[in-house]
Amino acid sequence: MLYGREDEQSVVAALLDAAREGRSGVLLLRGEPGIGKTALLDHAVARAGEPFRVIRAAGVEYEAELPFAGLSLLLAPGLDRLHALPGPQRRALEAAFGLAEDRTPADRLLVGLATLGILAELATEQPLLCILDDAQWLDDASLDALLLAARRLQAEGVALLLAARTGSAAPELPNTGFPELRLTGLSEPDAARLLEHRAGPDLPAAVRDRLLTEAAGNPLALTELPVTTGAQAPATGSSAPAPGGLPLTSRLLIAFHGQVTGLPPATQTLLLVAAAEESGELDVVLPAAAALGIPAEHLGPAEESGLVAVTPGRRIAFRHPLLRAAILQRAPHHQRLAVHQAIAGALPDGDRRTWHQALAATAPDAALAEALERTAVRAEARGAHGGAAAAYERAARLTPDRDAATRRLVLAAEAATEEGRLAQAEALADEAGARTDDALAHALLDQVRATAHFWRGSHPTAYRLLLDAAGTAIEAPYAARMLFQAFHTAWYVGEEPVVAVLDRLAALPLADDDPLTPLARHLPAAVLPALGRPAARPPAARDTAAAARKAGAETPVDLVQLCGATLILGRDDETAELGGELVAEARAKGTIGVMPTLQFFLAEAELFHGRHRDAEVTATEALALAGDTGQHQWVSQLTALLAHLAALDGATDRCTRLAAEALAATGPQTAAPAAGRPWVHWALALLDLGHGRAGDAADRLHTLTTGPHRHHVSATRAVPDLVEAAVRLGTPERAAEPYERFARWTAAADRPWTEALRLRCQALLGPDELAESAYRAALDLHEDAHRPFEQARTALLYGEWLRRSRRRTDARPHLRAALETFERLAAHPWAARARAELTATGTPAPAPTDTPHSPLTPQELQIARLAAQGLTNREIAAQLFLSPRTVAHHLYKAYPKLDITSRTDLPTTL
Repeated sequence: MLYGREDEQSVVAALLDAAREGRSGVLLLRGEPGIGKTALLDHAVARAGEPFRVIRAAGVEYEAELPFAGLSLLLAPGLDRLHALPGPQRRALEAAFGLAEDRTPADRLLVGLATLGILAELATEQPLLCILDDAQWLDDASLDALLLAARRLQAEGVALLLAARTGSAAPELPNTGFPELRLTGLSEPDAARLLEHRAGPDLPAAVRDRLLTEAAGNPLALTELPVTTGAQAPATGSSAPAPGGLPLTSRLLIAFHGQVTGLPPATQTLLLVAAAEESGELDVVLPAAAALGIPAEHLGPAEESGLVAVTPGRRIAFRHPLLRAAILQRAPHHQRLAVHQAIAGALPDGDRRTWHQALAATAPDAALAEALERTAVRAEARGAHGGAAAAYERAARLTPDRDAATRRLVLAAEAATEEGRLAQAEALADEAGARTDDALAHALLDQVRATAHFWRGSHPTAYRLLLDAAGTAIEAPYAARMLFQAFHTAWYVGEEPVVAVLDRLAALPLADDDPLTPLARHLPAAVLPALGRPAARPPAARDTAAAARKAGAETPVDLVQLCGATLILGRDDETAELGGELVAEARAKGTIGVMPTLQFFLAEAELFHGRHRDAEVTATEALALAGDTGQHQWVSQLTALLAHLAALDGATDRCTRLAAEALAATGPQTAAPAAGRPWVHWALALLDLGHGRAGDAADRLHTLTTGPHRHHVSATRAVPDLVEAAVRLGTPERAAEPYERFARWTAAADRPWTEALRLRCQALLGPDELAESAYRAALDLHEDAHRPFEQARTALLYGEWLRRSRRRTDARPHLRAALETFERLAAHPWAARARAELTATGTPAPAPTDTPHSPLTPQELQIARLAAQGLTNREIAAQLFLSPRTVAHHLYKAYPKLDITSRTDLPTTL
């Protein structure tokens, strides 16, 4: 039973009640060793009772570098549901768990979605309670997969309860963003009740008071510390030591030491084997102990003392995780080496065996180093870069040959970079760099350092490292990869660095049949003219994509920058076409890591074509994926894009809130400005302009269009807004230089719609006698451009000019057309302005009408559209990376909003 913890119990009860009602939830318990986390987990299991299915696992320190070890244990009861998963997810999970015969590489993000699918399947017949203890020891691959699944839980009836240790030598579990409970010590009355239960009512008052003081409410201390008047203990329950004493955690370890020391020596050795063998499997522990001369019957005393128990699944479970740590800590080094060797001998060939052999090694061993490298390669294929980095590094330490050891250190540094362990990656890079003069090795290590600098926000340093690395004596394909990365980095540095990278890329001597050649030729041709530099006219994006695919490019990953480059030169139609294809391909393949980037480009194209609702649906899904996968750069960009859409609607509170969130989305390891800052400037300026605050708009837009990011897509497209704001203020000269750049860009883009915008700017800037011809020419070009918002803005400005010229009759049809379009697009500030202008012509403007703007949320609309196409809930779930029950939940909410009762009534044009 629990003593106290009433508030914590009520939170757990609410989590379970929600799951009973079909709503999913997550709760993370944090606290120091012994504070009662495991007891609260046990309470949750007991409280859940018969209606729930329960699955449970715990992180183990020795498993921390074994990819997907914790997840495979947790999901073992649901592996019979693999057939219910979409193909890419099923294959990814099979590869992660070593169940795939074809050795298909596992996409780490897909494994997370497969985890969601298994949890949802396990909850189909009854609510599911999923418990993970000691989450701080969970291997990175398992933790990432589980957290991704947790973020997408919605209406499955899953209660996910995790516990993580704080204030000890264990690594701190990073912030997850989920609700947390931080457990503190019991109140003095509750602590006294627990102590009386443990020690009995006859405990002398002096001893009782001293133990209560020393334990400071820590339940494990109250039950495990020796109840003796002579026991020395600290007068605190925290990890800080009392004067002249030891930290409480150390006292608990010593207490466990004492309990283990009282057992027969053979039992102590068998417990050491169980502690060192991460899974506790009897079929491994007992043979390993036998190899050390310890028969199975010596487990008996440990069971009788209550230190361990054998579960129905034939696993040895320790009474408390700290007991395992105590056993490992007290063992002499030579004994731990012997135990790891014995465990390796009891395991079949595989990564676990190799790791235990490595833990037992005391000298360089070429064969073992090779085996560890193979383990690292398998870990990388499963998307477990953290485990790969550890295996490569350990292999390097065991490698007798200096060059081979250096090569493995380079691989370790690259894997650590992929995992986001930037400090570890840089340390490994420095160590490897000091050992070799090889040009390629140094180039790869500079790429590692550049990646670390980029994610910390040191973009100029990252750019210079990549440019220098690509200029060393390395083969052209390596240089091309580095220059593609340098282009991305230079984009955040400034226009001149972008030009420098593209010039180098254009001159690179790539073979005609290299998969990167079509992309390396297209990128400079697409971007340099947009920056006012001469370059050959680029082919159509679809042709470049086809050539890259034919040459063997990895799609859609290798085509992401191509999709973005088309926007830079104003080929939005190509972006919409290629982006739609690549997003569909990414869905089909389950390549979700690139989807936020592709969907950002697609949403931009949809926005520029006036398809605001489509852009909102695309960006909303992408934002959720970017958040789930930790892509802070795209969280910022997509949030800022949504702020822009809110500005178009005139939703002031939503726009400013999203803008603030976009600026705050910088990631935990960077001090650089948020990637979405340029879009935020444009969004807030558009909000100002729509509400008549031309001065504020002009200030923001002038900063955007003349600053270091003036080459960004958002800055280029914002110039017409700057021209309008500056003219309204009577200071057209503020827009002169940006307009000249914009005019050069429109000439390079060579699209009717870009020329229409330039003519609109020209009409505003004057001279006035040329304004009408410019407006009329712009409207003619708008007719076939399929950009209703920009066409309506041009019509509005022309109508305003006509009214000021006292040509009210001529102004009315243009103002009326603008009003109708703005209302259809729910662009409320612009509709209000058009209505006011129309009224000023002497013709009463129609009252605001109910717009056809969908009452559905973006996700509801996306699901309803797919359902209207005839897709089943399971098919929709596979496309949107949700569970079928979540799809059903959103449809259930959508029907009454659409005034229908079933999917057969869904309109075909949502």
